[in-house]
Amino acid sequence: MINDDDKPIEYPIDGTLDLHLFAPKDTKEVVLEYIRVCLEKDILAIRIVHGKGIGVKREIVHNILRDHPHVISFRHESGSGGGWGATVVDLRK
Repeated sequence: MINDDDKPIEYPIDGTLDLHLFAPKDTKEVVLEYIRVCLEKDILAIRIVHGKGIGVKREIVHNILRDHPHVISFRHESGSGGGWGATVVDLRK
């Protein structure tokens, strides 16, 4: 992942991706790379925080997930974990 200064950003790979840190134009690249690295680390349940807002990032994320060959299912997080501001994803190797 690259910041505005073209320097790599160290981002923890722990199963939760917070997209608040990234511009909408970078969402697709960031999500695809995060999924790739999670699969490498055998992290098969991930949470993507896209925020509630007007839904731009949520739509980008859901479009990626619908077409991704390693996605088994995805859903809005339930309860106090973010509701429609976060999506939970189940992956397969």
